[in-house]
Amino acid sequence: MRLESPQINLITRACIKASKSLIRDFGEIENLQVSSKAPGDFVTSADKRTEKILIDELYKAHPDYGIITEESGILNKSNTNNKWIIDPIDGTMNFLNGIPHFAISVGYEEKNEIKCGVIFDPIKNEMFCAEKGNGAFVNNTRIRVSNKKHLKEALLVTGGPKNQSKIKDKIFSEYINISKNILAPIRKFGSAALDLSYIACGRFDGYWQRELNYWDVAAGIIIVKEAGGFVDFFEQEKSFPLKNNILATNSNIHDDLKHLIEKKDIE
Repeated sequence: MRLESPQINLITRACIKASKSLIRDFGEIENLQVSSKAPGDFVTSADKRTEKILIDELYKAHPDYGIITEESGILNKSNTNNKWIIDPIDGTMNFLNGIPHFAISVGYEEKNEIKCGVIFDPIKNEMFCAEKGNGAFVNNTRIRVSNKKHLKEALLVTGGPKNQSKIKDKIFSEYINISKNILAPIRKFGSAALDLSYIACGRFDGYWQRELNYWDVAAGIIIVKEAGGFVDFFEQEKSFPLKNNILATNSNIHDDLKHLIEKKDIE
């Protein structure tokens, strides 16, 4: 079985096209690491170039759809019913440092509900995709979340805090509290989109992170849900609707992990 809806086909084609230049750009990063020229500007250019290819491809099919994207902001604001949510390089710092763990993430939202999403890891050539009611897949193989039932035995992943965060102490305290209640060290891989994808295919059992942008997680939300997982948001700030504190799990450990985040005892 595979997903072949018009929206999924459109997004995957756009991701594959955008990835070609991104792979070439990544090949240049190693050279820039040892040169006198800082790679920061180069990465910004790669980000914008990838985003432009994605937008151009999606616009060809639906020129009236709204777009929420990291670099360009909100486009076609008048259309609030149909939106593409784009992150051209999720895991920019990994990309910047020549670490092959980053992804292109594109979600499609209709009437404020995410209907489908694609996360493409161009270096490992893994295409994660899902559509509401039709399951989640990686490279056309059906995926499911893990079946671990006890939080203590779970492999968890998180991220942050960002340098400019005003709640660093809270995030570190949370990390310490959760670490004390599980056996395996918590992982931090640097790409929210791939963290969610790995929850969906059972590589991780649980993931939480504060202060994420909507484009970091939009596609991943539907992929986790369609793989049988559970996605939750906590302590949302209403004045910043595009910011998210997210919790995603295989569903079995969800309540216990949420209790730890809320600093409640687990039974």
